[in-house]
Amino acid sequence: MRVPVYDIQNCGPRSRFAANGKLVHNSDKINLQNLPSRGANAKQIKKSIVAPTGYTLIDADSSQIEARVLAWLAGQDNVVAAFLNKEDVYKIMAALIYGKDVADVTYEERAVGKTVILGAGYGVGHLKLQLFLKMQAGVEVTEHEAKRIIDVYRSSNHHISQLWKDAGNMLKYLQRGDAYNFGKRGVLEVDPDEEGILLPSGLYLRYRDLRAEKSDMGYDYSYKVRNGWKYVYGGAVVENVCQAIARCVIGDQMILINKRYRPALTVHDSVVCCVRDEEVDDARTYIEACMSVTPDWAAGLPVACESDVGKRYGE
Repeated sequence: MRVPVYDIQNCGPRSRFAANGKLVHNSDKINLQNLPSRGANAKQIKKSIVAPTGYTLIDADSSQIEARVLAWLAGQDNVVAAFLNKEDVYKIMAALIYGKDVADVTYEERAVGKTVILGAGYGVGHLKLQLFLKMQAGVEVTEHEAKRIIDVYRSSNHHISQLWKDAGNMLKYLQRGDAYNFGKRGVLEVDPDEEGILLPSGLYLRYRDLRAEKSDMGYDYSYKVRNGWKYVYGGAVVENVCQAIARCVIGDQMILINKRYRPALTVHDSVVCCVRDEEVDDARTYIEACMSVTPDWAAGLPVACESDVGKRYGE
């Protein structure tokens, strides 16, 4: 189904794609997640998105959704429990890294813990983590220290590490036309006939024409994409799956939100609604409540929400 829409990039009529009355995708080029937030033009485009007179924007963000999904899907129960108990998982990780009590973790050390939680969950090596720490936490560490930090993460999250291995085995089986399910039982289903993984939403995460090539480390896998072939491994599959599941969660939550307020746009793990000024407080409470609901198919997944309001999206 195609319906007319005004395009922010080309300033002319284009199309957006909808299925069953729900927005699926509203641009084939621009990515609102990547609008600049730093530099000379920081947030200028975001600030140009303005609520109509008498209305306010509510931006509700699903807190740490990928890290929560990863721990839940892998059965890393200590991390799931920490999220459920509203503990600071970044400080907990930092305490393990630096061998100190959580209460003694500094601001800079917490930043390291946050970067590790968000950056090491998909099987990255120590060199990439070293780069992440410099770029995202502003902390420079030696190669040896980066390797030590990776070792601490993996040894304290062995169920997550096992999930990468299981996903790697899934590729091996899928490439030869067999199914090898992984992760929490009943959440994902590998379907060789569809060349991919059936998600809770009913959509498929596909790895078209998956092929294996002999390498020094065993076999390297790649699948067909629009512009050629894309390398894939266990950690990358876990990343794909976690992001897809996070979107399934937010999609279910958007259905609840839509019962009272129509989502105006979504960006990654956030939902933006445009509501009347006099309804802001009630709407914000309602939207946060909707985005704190765990779908029935995701029992035990700890979800949470943070929100903010403003007349401009850039605010």
